[in-house]
Amino acid sequence: MSAEPRAAPSRTAVVLAFAAIYLIWGSTYLGIRVAVETVPPFLMAGARFAIAGVAVFTYLLLRGAAWPRAAQWRDHSIIGVFLLLGGNGIVSWAEQRTPSGFTALILGASPLIVVLLDWVRPGGKAPSAALAAGVLVGIAGICLLLGPGAIPAGYRPPAADVVALFLASLSWWIGSLYSKHSVSGTPLMMAATIQMLSGSASMLAVGWMLGEGSRLHLGGVSPHSAMAFTYLVIVGSIVAYPTYVWLLEHCTPAKVSTYAYVNPVVAMFLGWAILGEPINLRILLAAAVIIGAVAIITIGRTRRTGAA
Repeated sequence: MSAEPRAAPSRTAVVLAFAAIYLIWGSTYLGIRVAVETVPPFLMAGARFAIAGVAVFTYLLLRGAAWPRAAQWRDHSIIGVFLLLGGNGIVSWAEQRTPSGFTALILGASPLIVVLLDWVRPGGKAPSAALAAGVLVGIAGICLLLGPGAIPAGYRPPAADVVALFLASLSWWIGSLYSKHSVSGTPLMMAATIQMLSGSASMLAVGWMLGEGSRLHLGGVSPHSAMAFTYLVIVGSIVAYPTYVWLLEHCTPAKVSTYAYVNPVVAMFLGWAILGEPINLRILLAAAVIIGAVAIITIGRTRRTGAA
């Protein structure tokens, strides 16, 4: 993909791009769960995005992209720390104990946080009736999922992990809100690359501060973890992240955001099919309620902003 926007793409290219972010991002939860079985989480996530960031950055420079200015490095480094250290590093840490499908469902409820953040921020707007309804439905779905008796014994995530996942969602959306106010004029692909580089550096630093370096033994990395890590680097980062950015250039945000409906379903199915993670009627009902709430919020925000 070029660093510069191109002419309108073919319908086939758009369909394939949507299929990629639907399926690939849904599968990364499984990839993370397997990778952190034998690789410390922050070092795993940091190395993943460091390799991907260097690869894409080199590609852009070879294609003639300009070296980012200081303001561009500053803005997108801040965004990268919120998106990747907070949004991905914490998720990797929590998935040491939390099933991948449940992780995807909890994170899938993150649009609730967007509505609440937009309400409480200085100058924020109170949610419309539709948005408020979506938030209430989403809270009901989360309660249904995490309430007593929903998740079988042995699979229920610790309370600390659930809190961490909500903090990860909060960090992701703070970074997203910050990015909307960036005036550095960075091309989207270069912005994503700076975010990967800064986010990876922060995750590697946190990993070493937490003593993960002493727990990393290359000889102890299982073949499954190694394959999952390779998949996350090549497919999850180098392929999917630029594809997402490319879609943002050629489609409306409302259309691109539909990945939030599909990713939890893909993650739950893969976790069940490959890792034997539980799925029962109550979990399926909770998933339907949460995804429905996300749909209500997305449609409500689209109508409120007048997006097509």
